[in-house]
Amino acid sequence: MKKNRIQLQEGLSLNKFIATYGTEQQCEVALEKSRWPEGFRCPKCNSERHSCHRRNNVLIFQCSNCRKQVSLTEGTIFHSTKLTLVQWFQAMFFLTQNKNNVSTLELKRHIGVGYSAAWRLKHKLMQVMYERETTTILSGRVEIDDAYLGGANPGGKAGRGSENKVPFIAAIQTNSKHNPIYAVFSQVKNFSLDEVSSWAKRSLAPGTEVVSDGLHCFAAVADAGCNHQREVVGKGRKSTDMECFTWVNTILGNLKTAINGTYHAFDFEKYAHRYLGEYQYRFNRRFDLASMFPRLVYAAAHTGCRPESWLRLAVD
Repeated sequence: MKKNRIQLQEGLSLNKFIATYGTEQQCEVALEKSRWPEGFRCPKCNSERHSCHRRNNVLIFQCSNCRKQVSLTEGTIFHSTKLTLVQWFQAMFFLTQNKNNVSTLELKRHIGVGYSAAWRLKHKLMQVMYERETTTILSGRVEIDDAYLGGANPGGKAGRGSENKVPFIAAIQTNSKHNPIYAVFSQVKNFSLDEVSSWAKRSLAPGTEVVSDGLHCFAAVADAGCNHQREVVGKGRKSTDMECFTWVNTILGNLKTAINGTYHAFDFEKYAHRYLGEYQYRFNRRFDLASMFPRLVYAAAHTGCRPESWLRLAVD
């Protein structure tokens, strides 16, 4: 059997992570470099001249020109955190280097914090991943399918009418050899022509060759300037047996297995977009596993404050 180079790549080993990011000072240096790649710039006057000092063990940058003070974590996803940067970096390591998802309970045990703190940390990092993926646009040949997350609540409805069943569109871009390149998993309100049309305009480039089953709403991809190849499954056939749907079915199955095997209970209606964004973020960066960690640090440094009250609103 031919070796899968993507799965067998080295990634960022635990020993290398500890050697590079094992102390608070090392994490501060990495975060500063990610936040200001060309050196500190005052957010008020844009001056480069500055001095540094600590206040309650928090690293503060003071502009020498206008005296504006900015902490290292201010205005980032780490804003006002009571956790150490080492704990944040450990969490990012587990979220990027594990093949499967990491639950809040596992994260709590791995980095040594309370459950509530682990929940906030996990959802903040998932929000970073989700926001980075909102600009992903697929092109070329793309397989799409309708799917659902969740199921019936105790005493509630079953099937498509379930109050806790969230619809989403799975889309996989393939190359000339029909190997998967990028994915988009987008939560939608329903599978209507208007909803699919809006999704296609956000997620697909004009001229994309879209392959779907016979679901009527997928014809709306034409509104985004895409070419639509409609493959009707029909009676006595399964979409899993059709070669044109190989990758969307395979990756959709992997996604559901990863989510169901890791998260035994969460509010699908409120937070599904984050869990889908987390999986999408890792999938689209799987070709270079080692760089996924520093890329997430950079993204976290450039994502604004996301307090728990905002996270629990879960507005997509």
